[in-house]
Amino acid sequence: MFSYLELVELPNGDIVLQRSDDDSEPLVVISFSEESRQFMAVPPLEVARAMIQAGIQVASESPEIAIEEELEGEEMLDSTVASKTVH
Repeated sequence: MFSYLELVELPNGDIVLQRSDDDSEPLVVISFSEESRQFMAVPPLEVARAMIQAGIQVASESPEIAIEEELEGEEMLDSTVASKTVH
């Protein structure tokens, strides 16, 4: 069965990606701090939509491409990093 996904802004300000046809736990929850909201030129729901679209695009890329990029990146690193932060 095919189900539609929807982005919904909750009363507490969180934005959730959920199935539109059931009340189960959200698939994704995005929470913006008040400080980050002040810097947004567009509504938080639009920022969340762009974030989800970017994530789907990256997740759907060919595994071979991702492996090549990872190997190239490892050659450039001098040390192993425990966690990664994207800016």
